[in-house]
Amino acid sequence: MAVLKNIDSKAEEKGSALITLWQFVKFIFVSLLAMIVQFALLNLLKLIPQIRALYDQPFSWWVFVYTVAAGGLGYFIVSNVANICAQIVAFFVNREKTFNSSANIAVTLPIYIVFTIALIVFSAWLNPTLKDLFVEKLSWNDDLAANAATMICAAVQFFLYFPVDKILFHKKKEEPALAEEAAEDIIAE
Repeated sequence: MAVLKNIDSKAEEKGSALITLWQFVKFIFVSLLAMIVQFALLNLLKLIPQIRALYDQPFSWWVFVYTVAAGGLGYFIVSNVANICAQIVAFFVNREKTFNSSANIAVTLPIYIVFTIALIVFSAWLNPTLKDLFVEKLSWNDDLAANAATMICAAVQFFLYFPVDKILFHKKKEEPALAEEAAEDIIAE
């Protein structure tokens, strides 16, 4: 972690453009971590017999149409649980490591949750639409189609989350030495 803090310090010396570029690089790695969580859960949760049984039940509500070919209710549950877990991991790691932020969680988390729900609703609509397209029109294997659809949705989320996170996590952590100096100044007065 000392190496990461050292690179953070060097980027800060070079200006805001380099800071943003360095944050984007870290954001890529955090997003890869979140994607690993998402793909692992996408492929593991469907192995649970109770969830697997739900793949044969079509699910249609609002804009969500999960036919049996698209995986039905089981795929709806699996893809959304995997997405939610990935976003939970991304929130905390990005706040702490990517943006070195001390922004108030009580303020940022609700905003992040609303934004995440909007993206998950969008992905919950797009994912089975793409999966159906890949299976029915391109004759892809069901697992390949599910992973490709999830990958496309994750890419859309990636490019939307960075600017939102950059705004949400703008408040930098104070260095321990600076915090001590500020405390000493207050005590001295």
